Amino acid sequence: MNIPDIQSTRDLRNLPINQVGIKDLRFPISVQSQSGIQNTIARMTMTVFLPAHQKGTHMSRFVALMEEQTATLNYTQLQHLTHEMLTRLQSDSGKISISFPFFRQKTAPVSGIKSLMDYDVTLCSEMKNGEYSHILKVMIPVTSLCPCSKEISQYGAHNQRSHVTLSLRCTQEVQIEEVIDLVENNASCQLYGLLKRPDEKYVTEKAYENPKFVEDMVRDMALALKNDSRIQSFEIESENFESIHNHSAYAYLAYP
Repeated sequence: MNIPDIQSTRDLRNLPINQVGIKDLRFPISVQSQSGIQNTIARMTMTVFLPAHQKGTHMSRFVALMEEQTATLNYTQLQHLTHEMLTRLQSDSGKISISFPFFRQKTAPVSGIKSLMDYDVTLCSEMKNGEYSHILKVMIPVTSLCPCSKEISQYGAHNQRSHVTLSLRCTQEVQIEEVIDLVENNASCQLYGLLKRPDEKYVTEKAYENPKFVEDMVRDMALALKNDSRIQSFEIESENFESIHNHSAYAYLAYP
C-alpha cells in the first residue's frame, strides 16, 4: 500500500524555520557523574533547522532516536547523539536540551548523618555552521548571610536561601559535582537535606562567620571559573530570597 508522505513535499512559501522538532519529551536517561552512573527522568527538547523548500520534518525520528539511546550521557555521548540526530533528520544544524533532577548524597558536618540533596541540571548541545557547542547548566541552592546586617547589628544577622545558577560553555567534560562544589564553597554556607541540632548550630555559625553579598558570590565564583581551561565562557546568576524584604537581591555576571 502506497501511503503519501506529505511532510516531505515541497513548500512554496520560501521561508526556512530556525528550529523545528519536539518539546517536553519525558524520557528515562542515565548520566555519568563523579560518583558513578545516575538514572533519572529528563525533559527533552530536540530541534533541527528546516530549509525553505521542505514542508515538514520527521517528528517520529526524534523519539525513535531516543528509544535506541542506551549509552550513558556525558560530554562525548551527547555530541554523538547530536550528530546522529542531524544525520537522521537530514539537517546541518540542530539543538538538544536535556533537563533533569540530579541527586547527591551529602554528609552533615557534625553528626555525620547522610541525606540526599537535589539540583536542577540542564545539558545543551548545538551544531551550527559546522561547529559544536556544549553547555552545562546547574542550579545550586545555598545560604547567604548579609555582611551589612552583621556589621550594624548588636547580635545576629539576616540570612537567606539563595539560588545560584551557573551556565558553562565547555570544550571538555566538566562534572556536575565540580560545579556544585564550586558554588557551595563560595557561599556563606551550603545546604543539607537532613540536619541534627549540632549540625544546625554549625551551619548557622558558619554562615555568620562567612558573610557574603550577592555581588561577592558571583565575583568569587567568576574568579575560579576564569582559570579553568575547559570553560570557554560562562554566565552566573544569583538570586537571594531576602528574609527582611518582599523582594530578592539579584546579580548576573557573564564572561567574557
